[in-house]
Amino acid sequence: QVQLVESGGGPVQAGGSLRLSCAASGYTSSTYCMGWFRQASGKERERVAAICNGGPITYYDASVKGRFTISKDNAKNTVYLQMNSLKPEDTAMYYCAASRYLGSLESGTPDYWGQGTQVTVSS
Repeated sequence: QVQLVESGGGPVQAGGSLRLSCAASGYTSSTYCMGWFRQASGKERERVAAICNGGPITYYDASVKGRFTISKDNAKNTVYLQMNSLKPEDTAMYYCAASRYLGSLESGTPDYWGQGTQVTVSS
């Protein structure tokens, strides 16, 4: 079974940057897509960004476009989320996800979830 472990979260001042990492272990096929979701207190989980193995970036949520960048290192089985110009509204638990098909990732029903890493942006 695929295991996803996030790291890199923490407290940061508004306008600062963080780089989240998600390391995948266990078997993953070459067709797996990976992405990031986030969930703030009292709100529903929302999509942030996604990328497919060996393919281009699939999407960014409008709220992060131009500030966040998703990338993947296939040799390390790791996906990254570079977050710049952070805002207090970016405060949330960030979850890594993986799916065999892009559609399930886009719909918010991935095959695998990580446990999350907390990002807290203060003004």
